[in-house]
Amino acid sequence: MATLGIHKDFLLEFAKLEKPVQKRVHEIFGKFREHRHAGLHLEKLENPRDSRIRTIRVSKFMRGVVLAPDSGDSFLLLKVMAHDDAIAWALSHRATVNSATQGIELRNDIALEQATADVHDAPAATESRLFTDVADKELTRLGIDPDLLPLVRNLSTEAQLDALRKILPEQQYDVLAGLAAGLTPEDVWRESVAVHAERTAAEVRQTPADDELTAAMARSQGRIALLSGPEELLDVLSRPFDAWRVFLHPSQRRIAYHPSYKGPARVTGGPGTGKTVVALHRALHLAQQLPDDAPDESVLLTTFTRNLAADLRHGLELLIPDEALRAKIRVVNVDALANQLVREDRGGPLTILTSQKEIHSRWNALARKLGLDYSDVFLDQEWRQVVLAQDLRSPETYLKASRSGRGTALSPLRRAQVWRAVEGFTRELRQAGEWTFLQVCAEAARLLEPRTDRPFRHVVIDEAQDLHPTQWRLLRALVAPGPDDLFIAGDTHQRIYGNKVSLRSLGVNVSGRSHRLRINYRTTHEILQWSASLLGGERLDDMDGGSESLTGYRSVLNGGHPELRASTDKAEEIADLTARIAQWVNDGVEPSEIGVAVRYLQLGKEIAHALVQADLHVRLLGTAQTAGDGICIGTMHRMKGLEFRCVAVAGVIDSVVPLASALTPAEVDAQQHREDMLGELSLLFVACTRAREVLRVSWHGVPSPFLAP
Repeated sequence: MATLGIHKDFLLEFAKLEKPVQKRVHEIFGKFREHRHAGLHLEKLENPRDSRIRTIRVSKFMRGVVLAPDSGDSFLLLKVMAHDDAIAWALSHRATVNSATQGIELRNDIALEQATADVHDAPAATESRLFTDVADKELTRLGIDPDLLPLVRNLSTEAQLDALRKILPEQQYDVLAGLAAGLTPEDVWRESVAVHAERTAAEVRQTPADDELTAAMARSQGRIALLSGPEELLDVLSRPFDAWRVFLHPSQRRIAYHPSYKGPARVTGGPGTGKTVVALHRALHLAQQLPDDAPDESVLLTTFTRNLAADLRHGLELLIPDEALRAKIRVVNVDALANQLVREDRGGPLTILTSQKEIHSRWNALARKLGLDYSDVFLDQEWRQVVLAQDLRSPETYLKASRSGRGTALSPLRRAQVWRAVEGFTRELRQAGEWTFLQVCAEAARLLEPRTDRPFRHVVIDEAQDLHPTQWRLLRALVAPGPDDLFIAGDTHQRIYGNKVSLRSLGVNVSGRSHRLRINYRTTHEILQWSASLLGGERLDDMDGGSESLTGYRSVLNGGHPELRASTDKAEEIADLTARIAQWVNDGVEPSEIGVAVRYLQLGKEIAHALVQADLHVRLLGTAQTAGDGICIGTMHRMKGLEFRCVAVAGVIDSVVPLASALTPAEVDAQQHREDMLGELSLLFVACTRAREVLRVSWHGVPSPFLAP
C-alpha cells in the first residue's frame, strides 16, 4: 500500500476551491492509498527542474502537482492550481532535503537563480549587511544551502528578506527570519532546527529503510502530514480551514506531545503563536495516556471566562471526534468549577455579587462609616491584590505581609485601619449571603486542600496570564503534585485584567519546563509589526520572577498595512466604518469573518444599528444578539481569544482608550496607575491582533495617546 503525504499548501489551496472541484480532488487523490498504478495518470513534464514532480488532471481547468519518485511507493501531494499555474510551478521547483533537518524542502530554482544573479550584478552597497555577525559555517550548520550564501550575504534589511519569502525554501527562510529578528544562532538552532531533527524513534521505525521520500516526509512535521488512509484524507479535506488539527510546527508538537513532564510545564508566546492549539493537543495527549480504568473527566481543560471555555470545547470537538476519548476531558472555566464545588458542599446555590459598581459603593460606605480617608478603589484593590492574593486571614498576617507592587505605603496603624474595613466588608457579604467570584475560588481551594483524593489527574490551563492568585490556589489544589500535573499556556503581553502572580510562590514550579513560541500563524507581518509597536518595547513579568519581551516574535504571513482613519465626530466615524465593512462584504468577505472591537458596549450598539440599517447582519456579544453568522461586534475584552479575517477597532479616542474609569488615579496609587495603563495598552494590543488579513483602526476627535508615534 502506498504512503501518502499532504503538504500544508495543498490543504490551504484546496480550501479555496469550489465545491465541485473539491469533490473531484478527493475522488482522484483518494486512490493514492490503493495503488500507484490504479487508474492514476501522473504526467511527466518536459525539461523539469525535478523529474519526480508530476502533474495530474483534476478538471478541465485545474491540475494537481505531486512528488512521485521513480522507485518506492510514496507520494506527496503538493499543490492544486489552475492548469497553467500548476505547469509553471512544477517546471520551476525542485524538492531537496535540508542539510540540517533532513526534511523535505521545495525550492523555486528559477527565481532563486535570478535573485542571486541580480545581487551579483548590482553595484556594491555601503550599508551594513543583515547577517554580518553570523559566520558562513553557522549559516550552513543551520541548514542554509551553500549556493544561497551569496544571496543571503547581500541582504541589508528585513524588508529585502521578506521579499524573498515566497521563493526561499521555507525552513531556510525560518532560520534567516529568526536571526534577523534578533535571535542568536543557538536560539535559532534550538527553536527552528533541532525541533525538526528530533523526530521520534517510532517515526524512524515506521519508515521503510529503502524509501527515502517517506523518511524525509516523516522529518517534515509542521509542513507535511503522513496520512493513515483514505478515511483520514477525507477527514482532513472535510475541514481544510482547521489545519491546526493536523499541521503542528515542530516546536509546538515537541511541547504538546512531550511524553511526560516531571512537574508543571508552561508554554508562552505572543498572539497567534498557537498556545491554545498546543493546550488542546496536550489535553488530547494526556487523555490518550490515561489507563483504561481511568474515569471520565480525568483531565481538566480550563480558562478564565465562560466564552473562552466554549471556544475550547468547540476546538476539542474538532480535534477529537471520538466521543469516548473526548469524555476523558472536562472543559469548564475556573469560576464555574469553583461555584460547583462550593455549591455542592453547601447544598444549595450561591448568590454572587458581580457588579463592580455595587462593590465600590459598599467600600465607599464603609470608609465613611469608619472615618477612613481611603477611596473605594484603593480599598477594593488592597483587598483583592494583597489580602485575597496572599490568603491573609488575620490582622497579624496582614501586618507582616508584603505589599510589593502597591504604590502607597501603609504604616502599621494604617494597615490596622484597612483591616477593619476588610473585616466590615466581608462581614456584610456574609450577613447578606453574598459572595464575590474570588471568595468562591478561595473557599473551593480551602475545601480541597485537606483532601488526599483530588478531582483530576491532569489540569491544562489556557489564558493563564489573567488568573488571580486565588484562582491559582484552586487550580493547584485540583490535582496532586507530580508528573504532568499542570500544563500552563499564557502570555503576559495579553494580560487585560491586572492579575499579577508569582507561580513559584503558589507552589507551581516550571523551572526547566518552560517554553516560548515565537512564530505567529494568524496575523500578517505588517499588522503584527504595527500592533507590537504599540507596546513600545515594554518588558513584562513572566509570572515566574523573570521578564518577557517580543524579541524574535515574527509572522509567517504578509499583507497590507493597517488602515488608520480619523473622523471629525462619532457619526462620521460610524458612517465611514459602515461603508468600509460593506465594501469588505462586497469583495467576498463573509460577514462572520468580520469583527468590530470597541472599548465600551454602547458604541458597539450604535455601530450595530448603523450596519443593520445598511442591510448587514450583525451579532452583538454580551447581548441577546449573539446568535447567527453576522458581523461580530464586541468589547475589546470579549474579543479575547477570537480571530477574524478583517477587524475594525473603532472609537480609539482620548479618555476612552485608555478608559478613564479603568485607571486608578495617580494621586491614589502611582504604581497601580501605571499597571492600569499597561492593562489598557495590552487590551488595545489584543484587539488589534485578532485580525488575520486586514486591520482598520479609527477614531473621531482627539485620538488615543496610545496611537501617538
